[in-house]
Amino acid sequence: MSPSGPEPFPATMPGSLPNHTGRATSADVARLAGVSRTAVSFAYNDPARISAATRGRILAAADELGYTPNPVARMLKAGRTGTLGVLLPQDITQVMQNPYYAQFFTGLGQVCEREGMTLLLCPPLRNSMLKVIPYAAVDGFVVAGLEADRGEVAELRRRGVPFVLVDSEPPDDVPSVETDDETGGYELVKHLLDLGHRRITFLLFESGPDQPRIGYRGPLGRRLVGAARALKECDLALDAAGISLVEATCTRAGGYTATLSLMTEADRPTAILAFSDIMAVGVLDALQSMGIQVPAQVSVAGYDDQPEAEWTRPKLTTVRQPTEAKGRLAGDFLAAAIRGEDQHPRQRLQGTLVVRDSTGPAPTS
Repeated sequence: MSPSGPEPFPATMPGSLPNHTGRATSADVARLAGVSRTAVSFAYNDPARISAATRGRILAAADELGYTPNPVARMLKAGRTGTLGVLLPQDITQVMQNPYYAQFFTGLGQVCEREGMTLLLCPPLRNSMLKVIPYAAVDGFVVAGLEADRGEVAELRRRGVPFVLVDSEPPDDVPSVETDDETGGYELVKHLLDLGHRRITFLLFESGPDQPRIGYRGPLGRRLVGAARALKECDLALDAAGISLVEATCTRAGGYTATLSLMTEADRPTAILAFSDIMAVGVLDALQSMGIQVPAQVSVAGYDDQPEAEWTRPKLTTVRQPTEAKGRLAGDFLAAAIRGEDQHPRQRLQGTLVVRDSTGPAPTS
């Protein structure tokens, strides 16, 4: 007898074998162990209700049959999935081509390991991020690169799903993590201007599926605000002669293709600033294929300071943002929100300008 009272009456004779060849069930375990299905449930969900000997017999039977509890049933009973979701603005293929996300997921993964949770990546469904939300079996979402006034955020609020915004412009009552992108953009452009560059092309990453471009917002918008501030100090503007904004896919191939087109123009830039390192690597590839020297003829800069930035030849000037720390903080905030703890305030991390070999004085001719 267990300390909590009599153990469940055996439903079958001990040692009976299952009579089917499919996946083992709790009934099969109960039959082999000579206990009721209730006892099997107690063995996994409430061990104090049965004796250690009975639980050991049940687990041994389960091991012999290769039985594991149905995860869906356990989730329904507990009201939790044990999973953190990441609502992504791009398709998985495009996300996996960007090393930024590898660092971001590393930070999130550290939280998942600590909390005993798993991580689910949720890209747009049929080109819509909004359609993903009802189908994702998660306890909460890290929402990457969306603004607080979009439909996805409103839907998460309506459903009462815990969430944390990353690289957004959230209201005060929503936990969020971001980098000071305006300062990063300012310092990077000021660096190029101080080198004498006045023909600068900004290579911008395109908006994701279901995201119409209404001006530039989020991290990209803030970087451009900083860029405009630096240009203004030299009596220039984003629409001045010699300054251009070009959109491209946020991949290495996107940076490569855009650069091939740029460098065929008569008034080609002396500096290309790609607002993502992976695009900047593509820029370097294209310039090398065209026999254009960096930085003697064209300077190149990126943003993020991914590991690749130190592997390129020449090494890439960029802005280092604490991407792994950003993911870790977002995970911490979401785990706290899922537990029902007080919401965290907006957290803004600082970036750092890292000057390397890919930028130099503007050519004189």
